[in-house]
Amino acid sequence: MKFIVSSSYLLKQLSAINGVITTNPVVPILENFLFEINEGNLTVTASDLQTSMITELQVEAKDNGSIAVPAKILLETLKNLPEQPVTFSIDEESYSIEISSDNGRYKLSGENATDFPKVPAVADGYSVDMSSDVLATAIANSIFATSNDELRPAMTGVYLKLDDKSATFVATDGHRLIRYRRVDIAGDMDHSMIIPRKALTLLRSTIPSENTNVSVEFNAANAFFSFGNIKMICRLIDERFPDYENVIPVDNENNMVIDRQEFLSSLKRIAIYANKTTHQVRLKITGSELMISAEDLDFSNEANERLSCEHEGEDIEIGFNAKFLIEMLSNLESDKLMMKLQAANKAGLIIPEEKDDNEDLLMLVMPVMLNNYV
Repeated sequence: MKFIVSSSYLLKQLSAINGVITTNPVVPILENFLFEINEGNLTVTASDLQTSMITELQVEAKDNGSIAVPAKILLETLKNLPEQPVTFSIDEESYSIEISSDNGRYKLSGENATDFPKVPAVADGYSVDMSSDVLATAIANSIFATSNDELRPAMTGVYLKLDDKSATFVATDGHRLIRYRRVDIAGDMDHSMIIPRKALTLLRSTIPSENTNVSVEFNAANAFFSFGNIKMICRLIDERFPDYENVIPVDNENNMVIDRQEFLSSLKRIAIYANKTTHQVRLKITGSELMISAEDLDFSNEANERLSCEHEGEDIEIGFNAKFLIEMLSNLESDKLMMKLQAANKAGLIIPEEKDDNEDLLMLVMPVMLNNYV
């Protein structure tokens, strides 16, 4: 089996799907790309059993065939070659691969393609289309709040609920919760699924910068994303997602409106002086003034800053984990935000003041108990 392809074109396509390959896979063959040639069309698959990514490209080939090619050595070779046609000559009996370029010849040993795990098909599934811009925004607005706790697998992914009016993306790690709703995506029936964080991270890095249509098909076990010449299939998390609607408070009447960038910059400075374990910062709202303070008693470090804000409600003092606040505010684009509070021991809500007509974003963050310093 022999085929010719542009080195940079092949490198670009392989780099798009390479992120799925892990360093110590469950099955050693998953350190390889699966190359399949059919009538001049090269299909390349990468997989870690949970997630598979596939790309297709045109090559010059007279024969059909397949082989598993070591991913790392192939990528390193292509990265260091100048743009030129390269010829792959494959012996399907010994699984040896020879790559010929203007610079020289490189031999490596592949593996039997039949040992590569089969990619699941989404049969009897449902489908929905969405634009890549909308999907990328939804992922960016939710993925950072997923949990790393493998004992609570439902929270290690993003929950997607589709109905005939909207799509709702929800992520939580138990300390904060993000609910991002789009009214420009809708399903024909009510469906819900939990998409693993790794699959969404790969999607976000692979989605092209120019806006394109993403076709999403899914059944009870798998989701299938398709855009351009890239496909991704991921196994869904088969767990029950927490009842997030009941956690969101409806009676937070203590409202503060503040400039997001000023608030964020202040938090970043004050957080330097916070306790390195709790990252606790204290927010004290008095009239139209917000005082942000932190201290680390172990090192006698302390800092405070005053900011002006618009405030409706009683004066309040509440503590939060600065890392959570900084990450949440960094993911907002709105110039101003509203913080809705109730009491020092109740969850606070962060809502952007400006947003797209098609979106609705709500961020919830749990408080941390304040130390009784003055």
